[in-house]
Parts: sequence; structure tokens; C-alpha cells
Amino acid sequence: MGMGKRVGIWVCGCNHRCPGCSNPELWEFDKSKDIGVDALYGIIKTLYDNNAVDGFTITGGEPFDQETELMELLPMLKKLSADIILYTGYTINELLGKQSRAVNVILESTAILIDGRYIDELNNNVFMRGSDNQSIIILNDDYKNAYTWYFSNGTNRIQNFKIYNNETVSVGIHKRNFKTELNRRVEKYGLRREK
Repeated sequence: MGMGKRVGIWVCGCNHRCPGCSNPELWEFDKSKDIGVDALYGIIKTLYDNNAVDGFTITGGEPFDQETELMELLPMLKKLSADIILYTGYTINELLGKQSRAVNVILESTAILIDGRYIDELNNNVFMRGSDNQSIIILNDDYKNAYTWYFSNGTNRIQNFKIYNNETVSVGIHKRNFKTELNRRVEKYGLRREK
């Protein structure tokens, strides 16, 4: 999610484990999926050099559960584009309460922070947020006008694509009970049901 053409980055590992989360497959801290910051940046830089990239959106899992790596990566990304959107289940007050250098560097490198745990009962299909309790915080004033317009005029979209092992991943801001509706439609058309 975000304006323009973006690179999406999902991290593995989340201590929040919000009921109804659209990405429970990313809750586990899976060492087999670890990638070094320099290697990840190399992949992103190649994408950036060979495609029109307007910004980056980072979500998870929980990015702040890997704050040391995020502290390294974000300043590198910011040199490519300062349009960095970061989703977190922590509130801005919880982050500031940590009083850590890593949190400060991350927030200084972030244009837009979307904070707060996902609460399924508050999922009312609000734009760019999973649930009404989450806040959109513009941290880089250079993006204030453009994103104020975008937040007022945008609609949530879902993108589905296949990854390794022929699994389909659905990304974006999902409506409440989207998996139930997806399974209903899959069965209606006689396709294989989601596990």
C-alpha cells in the first residue's frame, strides 16, 4: 500500500499475534528465512535500478521485533526514496517509551508510520489500516500534502500472487473475515479450498 509503484517488504516474526491477522504465516521467527541486511539491500537496489520505484512499504510480521536490522536497512532505503511506509503493531507511544537509538533511527527514516495492533472487531475497511484503532502518522513533512490527499481519496486493494511451492499469497488491507469469503468463492467455482 502507498502511492506510486512500491517495493513491499514483509518481515518474519511477530510477538503480537493479533486474532484475525491476515498474515499469521509471518508470526514465526524462522531462521531458515533469514537474510542479511546487505543482501536484502542488494536485491532491493537491483529492483530499484531496473524499475520505476517510488517508495517502500514495510510490514510483517512485526518490523520492530527486528529493530537492529531495520535500523541498518532504512537509512539505506531512504537514500533511494524517502517515501517509506512502515506498519507496526506497537503504538507510537510504546515505541517512544523504549527510548532506544534503533527506534529513533527507524522513525527518522520513516515517512509514514501506521501504528497499533490489529483488532478484528474494528476492521471496518478503513483505508490503509487494518482496523479503526490504528493511526496514520506522517513523520516526514515532505509527504504531508501528497499523503493527506491520498488518504482522503484512496481505496483498499488486494493483490494475489503465487510464490514458491505454488502457494498463493494475498496482500493488502483485507476486510474482516476475508478468508471465510475466499473459501466460499473457491468452493462455489469448484477450485481447491485454502488450507
